[in-house]
Amino acid sequence: MLKLIWILAVMFVQDSNWNVNKKGVVADGYDVVSYFSGEPKEGNELFASTYDGATFYFHSMANKKTFDENPSKYTPEFGGWCAYAIADTGEKVEVNPETYTITDGKLYLFYNRFGTNTLKYWQKDEANFIKKSQITWQTKYQH
Repeated sequence: MLKLIWILAVMFVQDSNWNVNKKGVVADGYDVVSYFSGEPKEGNELFASTYDGATFYFHSMANKKTFDENPSKYTPEFGGWCAYAIADTGEKVEVNPETYTITDGKLYLFYNRFGTNTLKYWQKDEANFIKKSQITWQTKYQH
């Protein structure tokens, strides 16, 4: 019975638009507020918040409070999925939480494994990729 509950929970999380780890935490547990200071830090489950059905961890109580005051300012674009993949193929692809950029006050995360760093591709035509990924996200995932 517990296995069935776990399977249903995983299916529910996958049906949401948030990219969460096995613990159900966005950005693989990294503190999304810390990105905006230029130094991403791993969060701590002691400083957790829930927003839009997803869990976020924070490095400090101060960052948790900052997030709680305006969560939409700090949440990663496209649910924390690889921004380049959303623009390029429209698919939800895992990210490396240490590979990111902030553009116009928005946090974008990217796939970076096995010698493929999609942030490098993104940077070649960022304005176009932002437009394309926004259209794809709105038409494919925001019904």
